[in-house]
Amino acid sequence: MRQVVSVIGAGNVGATTAQRLAEMDFVDVALVDVVEGLAEGKALDLAEAGPVVGYDSQVVGGTDYAITDGSAVVVVTSGLARKPGMSRDDLISANAQIVGPVVQEVVRRSPDAVLVMVTNPLDVMTELAVRVSGLDRHRVIGMAGVLDTARFRSFLAAELRVSVRSVEAYVLGGHGDSMVPLRGVTSVAGVPVGRLIQEKRLEEIVQRTRDGGAEVVKLLKTGSAYYAPAAAVAQMVEAILRDRRQVLPCALRLEGEYGLNGVVMGVPVKLGAGGALEVVEVELTAAERAELERSAQAVRDVTAVLP
Repeated sequence: MRQVVSVIGAGNVGATTAQRLAEMDFVDVALVDVVEGLAEGKALDLAEAGPVVGYDSQVVGGTDYAITDGSAVVVVTSGLARKPGMSRDDLISANAQIVGPVVQEVVRRSPDAVLVMVTNPLDVMTELAVRVSGLDRHRVIGMAGVLDTARFRSFLAAELRVSVRSVEAYVLGGHGDSMVPLRGVTSVAGVPVGRLIQEKRLEEIVQRTRDGGAEVVKLLKTGSAYYAPAAAVAQMVEAILRDRRQVLPCALRLEGEYGLNGVVMGVPVKLGAGGALEVVEVELTAAERAELERSAQAVRDVTAVLP
């Protein structure tokens, strides 16, 4: 019997995540949304694509959380996008009112599940999920670093005209302006990136990485990124359920790692059966450590909005 992965929220990110998972063909997918017919219709469409693409994953959708019972992983994408005139604090308050009850319901129905948080502000919503779920921090993981790192790697690969597979990199810290692309451990086929790209140009690529989500939003004009976020979620889910023990940058509440406590930050995490198995502490330069500490303070500042 296949394990079930539930995706809460059938918008662009949620629906595309469901598609990625179905096409992997090793789990069944439950898609839930508060909008009547939305999740059910998208699930039906995905199920009907199975014979064409060649997957046997069962995809069901609806408004009733009963279809999520016994999930191995629950992906939470539900929430509001930031609108013109809405402050960051307003967004936190609005999404906390959505995400809190969602997390409580899915944990009630799937007490052994690993939670993968996607709703923004990502670091704050992951902290909220830890608080309201009652789960060990290793089972509440935020998706951000995989996405931010993918953007960094894609920009570097384009700059150097090499395969993205040849670029090794990590982006740590908060998911936003304070994220920390690690220049010191970034390499192409083992060659440090600093030997391949001049410092000024590298800093421009770092800044583009920080602005990656905003760049997509500006181009789309309505909506935000969903292909890359969905791919990042799917990679995390596969690493967990296949017990790959793959090291991926993920948001996790830290308890002493990197000298930080009680703050959700993006760090390299070994993902496997049961969630986050271990935080991997890579060597940081003095400048990178200072940037990470500044990022941690930025996350603390926005998290303070939570009641």
